[in-house]
Amino acid sequence: MGDFLRVKDITNEKHPFIYEDELATKARALIRDFSVRILPITNTDKKLLGIVSRSAIMAISSSISPIKVKGIMTEPKQTATLEDDAFKKVKEMIQLDEWYIPVVNSLTEKILRGVLGLEKFIENIIKTSPEKLAKPVSEIMSTNVLTCSPEDEVDNVWRLMQTKAFAGLPVTVKGKLVGIITQKDLLESGALMPTFESAKGRFRTPTKISSVMKTQVIAVEPSIKAIRVAKIMVSKDIGRDPVIDEDRTLVSIVDREDVAKLIVK
Repeated sequence: MGDFLRVKDITNEKHPFIYEDELATKARALIRDFSVRILPITNTDKKLLGIVSRSAIMAISSSISPIKVKGIMTEPKQTATLEDDAFKKVKEMIQLDEWYIPVVNSLTEKILRGVLGLEKFIENIIKTSPEKLAKPVSEIMSTNVLTCSPEDEVDNVWRLMQTKAFAGLPVTVKGKLVGIITQKDLLESGALMPTFESAKGRFRTPTKISSVMKTQVIAVEPSIKAIRVAKIMVSKDIGRDPVIDEDRTLVSIVDREDVAKLIVK
């Protein structure tokens, strides 16, 4: 397929979606249980109306809430059709800093057909054009890395993630990697986020990052080839890998977007 890859060839047609009149708490459960970043919202005819993101759904109480998804949905920044050129569409996704976009049958009818994610694109390239991923990680990694510590409060790290639009942060102690914390970890932990904290909740003992972070982290060295990182991301379903030196000092981070950028250059 090479550079003639179509969106339909890498669309996830089984990606969950939700109807506009269903409750936001159901959307929260779907996002958590299926580990997805976006949830398309449709009417009963499956016409795409909008999306709800994981970060938006985390701003709603995990308790019973009457809010319907149509009350929190937003317009997708980008939408693909089945016949679109996948390389072109992924370039647009990278420009918009979007890892997932809805796929519809046509831009006029807008019948939902699935979701296009960067990992499906990367997975296809691993199989069909591995030479595109021959460079070392040192040439594609992001060196300006934001981190947190195990003693940081979850509320503060959550605010930081929201402000900087990051889905995950390495956790360090004196510059050395000790773990990673992601939006997914926070959602699965059920930790209360400040945006829906009750007045009574403010007097609770703050949850520390150490209690929700993952300590089993797949980290890589700068000399590793991008294809090896890409294979780890696809097989383990992870969005980012910290890059460390031989002393486990954090050097940088490489994510799916960095890998996809290398492919579409």
